[in-house]
Amino acid sequence: MEEWINYLDSIVEHDLRWNTYKTILIILVLWLLKKGAFKLLGAKREATELKKFYHWRKTIQYTIVFIGFLLIGNIWISNFQSITTFLGLLSAGIAIALKDIFVNIAGWMFILWRRPFDIGDRIQIGDFKGDVVDTRVFQFSILEVGNWVDAEQSTGRIIHVPNGMVFSAPQANYSQGFDYIWNEQQLNISLDSDYKRAKLILNEMLDEIFKKEYKGIQIALKRAHKEHFISFTQYTPTVYAKIHEKGIQLSLRYLCNPRKRRFFEHMITENILDRFREEINVKIVYPTTSVILENAKIREK
Repeated sequence: MEEWINYLDSIVEHDLRWNTYKTILIILVLWLLKKGAFKLLGAKREATELKKFYHWRKTIQYTIVFIGFLLIGNIWISNFQSITTFLGLLSAGIAIALKDIFVNIAGWMFILWRRPFDIGDRIQIGDFKGDVVDTRVFQFSILEVGNWVDAEQSTGRIIHVPNGMVFSAPQANYSQGFDYIWNEQQLNISLDSDYKRAKLILNEMLDEIFKKEYKGIQIALKRAHKEHFISFTQYTPTVYAKIHEKGIQLSLRYLCNPRKRRFFEHMITENILDRFREEINVKIVYPTTSVILENAKIREK
């Protein structure tokens, strides 16, 4: 009897050792396949295909993991074919306890299927705004813009957002469909200023700054109209005037790339300061505060 038990133990030990060797071999082979695929993919990568390269890497990675799960599971789990039935029964019990995890997985599938945003897009979801830099099964990552930094420039922080937020919060995509956004800058001049002269200067200045952008805007508009039925009656910069409590408000409205918003604001501001300094009949107004101190005379009794 004792010899029979020892024999069974030796068989179990042999099977356990052999299964361990096969598991290590499978992991090693799959790891080498992944590295080889990444190297081959990287050799054919071009600078203009960064998004495609990223998606191919993710596809290869998920495929390797799935194949490894099937092969290793078949080694260690007897009657592995019935594992799907087991998982089906188990999922009913853990769905309530792990609801957020399943919602995040569903959100990940929705992102892959519907593509409300892609890698490199600038988006806003809830209170978070930034450029999408990674998408994973449970969360996606954005490089934050705005917050304490003006004109939506990068803060340098990476924010990890749960995928489930795509179902509960509206998303604004700055890049999808149309690569430009409307931006406005306001300028106040006094009521006695020559506002027609001011508008003429501003229109000439905007046309000079944005004339190199017109061709790209026209191409983007044609593509946006075809794919999303986006159209504008006017895409060139314009200046609007209205009476304001501070005088005459001139609003400069123009299309620009979201990532160049601060650059254009800086360029326009410098041009305004340089050109209006030479204009005698145009006065820029701004809020001022005056403090008047009166010297009180103290009489001696």
